Amino acid sequence: MSKFTDHLGRPLVAVTGMGVVTSLGRGLKDNWEKLTSGVSGIHAISRFPTDHLSTRIAGTVDFIPSEQNPVARSYAFAAATIEEALAMAGLSGDFDAPLFLAAPPVEPEWSMRFDLADRAPPPSEDNDAYIRFLAAMREKADPAFHEAVMFGSISERIADRFGTRGLPVTLSTACASGATAIQLGVEAIRQGRTDRAMTVATDGSVTAEALVRFSLLSALSTQNDPPEKASKPFSKDRDGFVIAEGAATLILESLEAAHARGATVYGIIRGCGEKADHFHRTRSSPDGGPAIATIRAALEDAGLGIDGLDYINAHGTSTPENDKMEYSSLKAVFGEEMMPSIPLSSNKSMIGHTLTAAGAVEAVFSLQTMLTGVLPPTINYNTPDPTIELDVVPNAKREASVSSVLSNSFGFGGQNACLVMTREPS
Repeated sequence: MSKFTDHLGRPLVAVTGMGVVTSLGRGLKDNWEKLTSGVSGIHAISRFPTDHLSTRIAGTVDFIPSEQNPVARSYAFAAATIEEALAMAGLSGDFDAPLFLAAPPVEPEWSMRFDLADRAPPPSEDNDAYIRFLAAMREKADPAFHEAVMFGSISERIADRFGTRGLPVTLSTACASGATAIQLGVEAIRQGRTDRAMTVATDGSVTAEALVRFSLLSALSTQNDPPEKASKPFSKDRDGFVIAEGAATLILESLEAAHARGATVYGIIRGCGEKADHFHRTRSSPDGGPAIATIRAALEDAGLGIDGLDYINAHGTSTPENDKMEYSSLKAVFGEEMMPSIPLSSNKSMIGHTLTAAGAVEAVFSLQTMLTGVLPPTINYNTPDPTIELDVVPNAKREASVSSVLSNSFGFGGQNACLVMTREPS
């Protein structure tokens, strides 16, 4: 092992640039100031009517102009974070390295479908809706509709604009997507396929249909008033997550390459763990088995024992079942006596659940925790769940020296991913 390699002889992977957008604002400085001050970005939805919806709040990003469809929004958010990350990394011109993008599996807005239906031939016994819609598209091309159903076009637009190399990779592994994109970048560098990678996660998919679908799963909070109090991870009165939007970009480089060009290193992606859970399409396994295995895999990959961790950025969705599962999983890994001594925060208490972007957004905040020595709070923690004994950094930030962080992402469909981040080795 050299100063540029890990315990397994693989290249250490450094973060040399970061960018972030959430409902709190655009850019790392604004987000971090508000996050550590306990400010919530959750608000009443104004993008579409919510009169007959049980959930009427979200963490939408309404301050970045874009065309009104999820693909265009997701691209706009991603581009904003890439610009910030490249500037932070001191890079200009073509990026000339691979792109790994996490993007939401979006569908066209209802209004666009209704417009298409109005242009389609009248129904008959010989044509179903799908055939009619195809006929309408053949008669008159609709580029906006086409883009709205092509979530892969986000990575293509990014590749064209920022000059990435090779075929851009787009992935969607539910709430673990952002962490998975980072893992792919780490693996590409470890395997010697590149010295640098751009990892991006974005989600601009808050629509009426998204709210309806998650509401049918009883996953969303219905505590609409006041909005900023709805997301309350690990609290006894939690009733669901708050859907949100956002994006984050991390520029990854081998530590050796970063040093060679004199780049500032903001942290090391030390370990990655990923496990699948076949228990249910949406629910996590109640025994936490896959989550336990994922945490252990990330620690093992990082070469850290359970006593080598200073802080946990929790998945912390504020859903009754998921918070309980995460706690039991952490307790199984770290032990009942040790667990309450490791501080833990849920960023989602303030920014909501950014879905596809969450793993990357929270990785950025985890790195900031190490850089600044400030633990963000878990706000709205006023009625603790007595069955969950955690130090959640309740309601107010805390100063602490942190040299290692575990960031958890446990997604729908059994998609589990964890990242271990550390400071640059001395």
